[in-house]
Amino acid sequence: MLRPGLCSVTFRDLDVAAVVDHAAAAGLECIEWAGDVHVPPGDADAAARARALTEQAGLAVASYGSYLRFDGVDEDADRAEGAAVLAAARALGAPRIRVWAGRTGSADATAPERARIAHRIRRFAEEAAAHGIDVGLEFHGGTLTDEIGSTLHLLEEIGRENVLSYWQPHQGMEDAEALETLRRVLPRASTIHVFSWWPRAERHPLAERTALWERAFALLAGEGSERDALLEFVPGDDPALLRREADTLRALIAAGEEAAR
Repeated sequence: MLRPGLCSVTFRDLDVAAVVDHAAAAGLECIEWAGDVHVPPGDADAAARARALTEQAGLAVASYGSYLRFDGVDEDADRAEGAAVLAAARALGAPRIRVWAGRTGSADATAPERARIAHRIRRFAEEAAAHGIDVGLEFHGGTLTDEIGSTLHLLEEIGRENVLSYWQPHQGMEDAEALETLRRVLPRASTIHVFSWWPRAERHPLAERTALWERAFALLAGEGSERDALLEFVPGDDPALLRREADTLRALIAAGEEAAR
């Protein structure tokens, strides 16, 4: 029920073919393609090539990792950017588009700013739904999803079934607090970004946060929905470490599934 995969942004400096080769060699099953480097918005040729190479390797496209923020001054420009992202996602065959809820933390955002971002995400989600595509909110600091209560409230404000949330442990957050955010968002969580950063952005082997990830995967397995668990970043951005990290990811998923039985 948890499909192990890779975020292509993990290897920004590699081309699409190399990312596919490394993911396949590591035994992963899917890739989230990044919109800031590998599959630019509106570039249907790049998207089609990434899709073809992914599928030829026996992998699936998990999602399209866009950097839509919905906070531009000009709403028409925001819509044009959204249309380019949607075109790339369709050419890529992505079932989901990852987006960001602005650039302002929930404590600092004004009510009009929050309402504007919710409106624009809702409108984009309606356009995506017409093509059978879901929308996933990046669960991240410095946005309206920097805190679990704000994230859940935003999902309600948007009010569209095809809008769900990603999940990852926020930087600097202790295990128990991070797991509580997962428990609360669990029914609305679609995709998991998996990494081992501590105490802030220091990148460690995934195994160094085994206790956190075994419990997280147990919660996810117990809930029972199908989800993608995507490796995002490895120590030193070193492709040679991907196979080890992928082995750890599969072992942690298996341990979580066993604990949930």
